Amino acid sequence: MAVQSMASGAEQARKELGALPSEELIARYRRGLECFDPRIFELSDEQMDMAFLPDAGVGQWPVRVLAGHLADAELSFSHRMRRAVAEENPLLAVWDENAFIDAGLYAGGQHPVGGFIAVVHTLRRWTSEWLATLTPEQLARQAMHPEPGPLSVKTILVYSTWHLEHHAQFLNAKICKMLGPAPAEEGGGGCGAGCGCHKK
Repeated sequence: MAVQSMASGAEQARKELGALPSEELIARYRRGLECFDPRIFELSDEQMDMAFLPDAGVGQWPVRVLAGHLADAELSFSHRMRRAVAEENPLLAVWDENAFIDAGLYAGGQHPVGGFIAVVHTLRRWTSEWLATLTPEQLARQAMHPEPGPLSVKTILVYSTWHLEHHAQFLNAKICKMLGPAPAEEGGGGCGAGCGCHKK
């Protein structure tokens, strides 16, 4: 039941993003890293690589794995949107996120999390500037995904925006679990939407 509820919540969130005017959606996509608790850089290697049990309610992947996954996802989403604009109905590749983890692409202290964060930041800036130049016709161009079928550039943009925000909630909740509530800053602050650590 909880999985069903989470799926319907994700679907609703993506529907709301899809209803935004393109300029607002691109601005939301561009914010990207603003969703992250900046204390990610205060974590020790041990904390970065700490896995969580399912009942912790913060997702099981360690922070480093989650950050690596987000960097690879950004590479994939950005490339998919660019291919859809440049090529006629290109066939998109499916990638197995668990295979990346199993292959050790994010293993231990070998991969500083700063590199993953830099990839997300750079791609969001570069891609959002490019997206802002697209016409409505270009945003409507499609690529073929083997699983859900045809996807427009805007649909990929909606999913990419949601994907980072969704995972940021878990990332921030992990950080709160390890470091406690973030100090409140002027204008809000804290761990970000979905953490809930201030409610404890």
